[in-house]
Amino acid sequence: MTGATFVNLPVRDLDAAVAFFTALGFVAAPRPPGAPSAQLSFGATTHLVLHLPDAFAAFAGADVCDTATAREVIVGLGVDRPEQVDALVARAVAAGGTALGPVQDLGHLSMRGFRDPDGHQWSFLHLAG
Repeated sequence: MTGATFVNLPVRDLDAAVAFFTALGFVAAPRPPGAPSAQLSFGATTHLVLHLPDAFAAFAGADVCDTATAREVIVGLGVDRPEQVDALVARAVAAGGTALGPVQDLGHLSMRGFRDPDGHQWSFLHLAG
């Protein structure tokens, strides 16, 4: 594994959330206008991915974006090679977890999610490049 950590959070106002975390020292990556998500970095290996509610729900598989009633975060762990994504989720399933669909290949990103035995959502991911 690369040791990179990706924390995914739902936010109500993407621009306001980016401004908040930028004020804390995070560095925002460029994003296309109207994109439903934004990635920020804090150091070389810690990344924060902010999502508008519909985008977060698409990854989480449920509408858990109301922070007044629910607490959910998706933790993404970076791996060295794309084939490790599927292999590590298979290990998670063998250990008692639940896979969340097939590998998602977005070209620059290969990712697959799973839930641990307590229902917390995780993913293994490989960033090309």
